[in-house]
Amino acid sequence: MKFTADSADGNVIRSYSPGEIRLRDKIIGTDAIISRDQVIADWNPPAIAKISLEDFSPALELNPDIILFGTGINQHFPDISVLTEIMRRGVAIEVMETHAACRTFNVLISEHRAAVAALLVN
Repeated sequence: MKFTADSADGNVIRSYSPGEIRLRDKIIGTDAIISRDQVIADWNPPAIAKISLEDFSPALELNPDIILFGTGINQHFPDISVLTEIMRRGVAIEVMETHAACRTFNVLISEHRAAVAALLVN
């Protein structure tokens, strides 16, 4: 899915298709954590049913106001205790399909929000 042109600075997501995220200047073929100015392309979380707070540590270290968790082509929720602990740290988290997370990320960074996308590509 291609996205429209933008006016945001930084790591704008140009398109997403299963197995690939295209940023302004690079292609990522692995699960990744993306902020306005950083890309962690070696993020390797376990299956969603086993994902833990520790797996979100790289995203939390970027000090976001919100984490957009893109769960692939279908929306799947991790254990509620993981979401609750992230929110206890003062960080909002939204769980959605990866294409929706990519679009939302672009909107938020265009508004200069401290957003981080934690994206599963498959």
